[in-house]
Amino acid sequence: MPDNVQPDLSEEQAKKLGISLEDYLLPTHGRIQMISETGELLPPEEQGHTPGHEYPMPEVDELLEGYRQLVIGRRVNDQNYALVRQGRMAVYPSSHGQEASEVAAALCLSPSDWLFPTYRDTVAVIARGVDPLEVMTSFRGDWHQGYNPHDRNTSIQSTPLTTQLLHAVGMAHAARLKGEDVVVLGMVGDGGTSEGDFHEALNFASVFRLPVIFFVQNNKYAISVPLSRQTAAPSLAHKAVGYGMAGELVDGNDLAALLAVLGRAVKLCHEGGGPFLVEADTYRIQSHTNADDATRYRQSKEVDEWTRRDPITRMRAYLQSQGALTEELEAQYQADAEDVATALREAMGQQPDLQPLDLFDHVYTVQTPQLAEQRAQLAEELARDNHTDDTTA
Repeated sequence: MPDNVQPDLSEEQAKKLGISLEDYLLPTHGRIQMISETGELLPPEEQGHTPGHEYPMPEVDELLEGYRQLVIGRRVNDQNYALVRQGRMAVYPSSHGQEASEVAAALCLSPSDWLFPTYRDTVAVIARGVDPLEVMTSFRGDWHQGYNPHDRNTSIQSTPLTTQLLHAVGMAHAARLKGEDVVVLGMVGDGGTSEGDFHEALNFASVFRLPVIFFVQNNKYAISVPLSRQTAAPSLAHKAVGYGMAGELVDGNDLAALLAVLGRAVKLCHEGGGPFLVEADTYRIQSHTNADDATRYRQSKEVDEWTRRDPITRMRAYLQSQGALTEELEAQYQADAEDVATALREAMGQQPDLQPLDLFDHVYTVQTPQLAEQRAQLAEELARDNHTDDTTA
């Protein structure tokens, strides 16, 4: 066996757990859910656990931090949607209703691990510690992303569907070759699982046993295309077994279940047991983007049903029932969220200092003669216009 190919650790893991390889690779019967839609802790027999798929409840401190990020994420989503309607931001793909999946993806990773998000995963990027103002730079139409990926080990938000999964696999493979203990989590929507890049990423990661978690946020629609027109599989998590990796289906609006499932996947990846495919069963409450009219392809009754499963109200009710979330803490979290929203409003209300020559300065390391000629022409025109303005004044 070549040095860079890992042994089949899935079978070894199944033997340790005393179950068959198929039972290890296939998702649990149903889905993993720990907290009911009304905020009660479910009894163990109703949490979806089966042998090899048992998950302990996360610690209260972890849930509190997760809830704080949920509150901030919801406020960011709603503030940004308002900024788009006001014309102060070009576009925004909201994750309203999906915040639990976003937050769990960020919190399950260590600072040395890497996150590869999609264009919809703003809340996850912010939960990783990236400045919200830097995150929103690209959505106002600036030429650059706004933040340095290496500052928080968080890649830029990918607009092309599913290319980020190939990048995630490449990062994990490079880390393996360099002997670095790094786990990579790549986020993707249900629509992205229909792309060829999805197959290529999962196949390569599985063949080389790479420490990658493919995290699918199944929000039921690829813009207007429902899941039923994308796959006939019992779940997207079932796709994992075809690649020889373990898959799990989890309630995507249950923060506790998400942290438990993703946390164990990260732990096993660090121990050499990856890759994994985790599907979060969730829903996109708002339209695909501000350019989309969701009423043309889904009914309000469906939206209302999922609104009742809101991840924030569910986690708030649970933490309050445990005596962990006090009125003082709730007020502090709301104040933190409002501070972020206020900063976003003020920043997006300011006109950016545009430098037209930047169009040419960051395309090639060594500028082509054609670009150099065009840059010189624009510089001359700008200088002439400035001279004219000075003379008129």
